[in-house]
Amino acid sequence: MKFVHTHFVKILLAVALAAFVSGCSFAPHYKRPAVETPATFKESPGTNNFDTNIWQVAQPGDAMLRSNWWVVFNDTNLDALENQVAISNQNVVVAFEQYRVAHEMVREAQAEYFPTLTGNPGVSRQRTYTGGGLTLRNPNVTVYDLPLDGSWQPDLWGKVRNTVRSSAAQAQASAADLENTKLTAQTELASDYFQLRGQDALIQLYSDTVGAYSNSLSLTRVLFKTGIDSDEDVAQAETQLETTEAEATNLGILRAQLEHAIAVLMGQPPEGFSLPLLPATISPPPIPSGVPSQLLQRRPDIAAAERTVASANAEIGVARAAFFPNVTLSASGGFESPTTGSLLKWGSRVWSIGASASQPIFNAGLPPAVIQYKAAYESSVAQYRQTVLTAFQQVEDNLSALRILRVQIQQQSVAVKSSLTYLNLATYRYKLGIDSYLNVITAQTTYLNNRQTLVNLYTQQMTDAITLIEDLGGGWNASQLPKN
Repeated sequence: MKFVHTHFVKILLAVALAAFVSGCSFAPHYKRPAVETPATFKESPGTNNFDTNIWQVAQPGDAMLRSNWWVVFNDTNLDALENQVAISNQNVVVAFEQYRVAHEMVREAQAEYFPTLTGNPGVSRQRTYTGGGLTLRNPNVTVYDLPLDGSWQPDLWGKVRNTVRSSAAQAQASAADLENTKLTAQTELASDYFQLRGQDALIQLYSDTVGAYSNSLSLTRVLFKTGIDSDEDVAQAETQLETTEAEATNLGILRAQLEHAIAVLMGQPPEGFSLPLLPATISPPPIPSGVPSQLLQRRPDIAAAERTVASANAEIGVARAAFFPNVTLSASGGFESPTTGSLLKWGSRVWSIGASASQPIFNAGLPPAVIQYKAAYESSVAQYRQTVLTAFQQVEDNLSALRILRVQIQQQSVAVKSSLTYLNLATYRYKLGIDSYLNVITAQTTYLNNRQTLVNLYTQQMTDAITLIEDLGGGWNASQLPKN
C-alpha cells in the first residue's frame, strides 16, 4: 500500500510539472492590428502653405510635450489650478478606483495557478445504534476532526494563462482610461480658464466702450444746449450707452459659469472659489505635433483600445480550452480521534488522494463560445482602428483650425484699425456739423463689433490649442502603462 501511495504521488507531481512546463495555449499569436498610418499630417510644415511659426514637428529628443504640458503657456495661475486636478477631480478618483479593481482581477486570475487548501476542524457528538438487543456501555461517541483538504486544476490547456493575460490587458486598458480621464479633465480646465480670461478681456473692452459712449453722450448734451445738436441725437446716444451697459452686464453670466466649472473640475464646491479679473488676449506657444505614427503611443484612448484587443485575443484561448477535459487533482489528510489527547498521534491520521476529469458531452446545440469570442475580437479590432482614424482626424482638424485662425486674426486686426479710422472720421465730421450723430453710432458699433470679434478669435485660438494638446495625448506615452 505504501508503494502504491508513493507511486501515485510521483504521478501527480509529474502531471504538475508537465502542466507548468509544457502546458498548451490555444490563444492566437497576438500582434497589434495593422492600421494605415500616413507619414505626415496633411497640415504639416511644407504643405498647404502651413506657417511654421504656429506649430512645429517634434524631432527625436526635441522638446516633446511632457505630463505637465500646461507649463508651456507660462501662466502660474493655470499651473496652480492644474496641479489640483489629478488628486481632487472626482471623475479621476472614479477612474483610479476602477483601475484598482482591474488590477486586483489580475491577482485573482493568477491565484488559479496554485492549489486551493482548506482547513475544516470540527467536533461532533454521535450516538451509536442500540436497537436489536445490542447493548453498549456508552452509545454516545465524540469525534474530533482536524482535516486539511487540497485541490488543484493543472493548466494543461492554457485556460489560466490566457485568463491572466486577458485580465492583465484589461488592467492596462483601465490604466489608460485613467490617464485619458485625467487628460480630459486637465484640458477641460485649461479651456475653461482661457475662455474665462477671454470673458475678462471682453468685460474690459465693454468697460472702455461704456466710458467712451458716456463721453459721447456728454458731448451731444453740450451741443444740444448750445443749439447745435438735436434732442434726437441725445436720445440716440443715451440709448446706445444703456444698451451697451446691459450687454456688459450679461458678460458676467458666462464668466460665473466658467468659474464654477473650474472649481468642480478641481473637486471643490463653487461657493468658495473665485478667480480675479485678469484681462488678457494672448497667443498660444508653438506645440510639437510629431508625426501620425506617434499617436499610436501618445494617446491613452488608443492604448486602451489596443489593450482591449489584446484581452479579446486571449479570451479566444480561454474559450478554446473549454473543449478539453478539466483535470482536478485532490488530496486530503488530517487527524481523527474520539479524544483530544490522541488527536495528534500518528495512529489517528487519515488521508485520501485522487484525480478526476470532466468533459462536456451534450449541450443541446449551444454554439461554441469560441465563435462569440472571435466576433468580440474582430469587433475590438474595428473599434481600435476607428479610434486611430478619429485621432488622425482630430489632430488634422485642430492643426487646420489654428492655421486658418492665425490668418483670420491678422485680417481681423486690420479690420479693427480700419474701423477705428472710420470712427475718428465720423466723430470729426459730426463735430463739424457735416453728418448726424447716427453716423457716429454706426461707426462706434462697427468698431466695437470688430474688437469683440478679435477677442473671441484669440480665445478660440487658445481653446483650439488646448484641444490640439489633448489630441496629441498631452505628453503621455504607452510605455508608462503598468506591467502588472
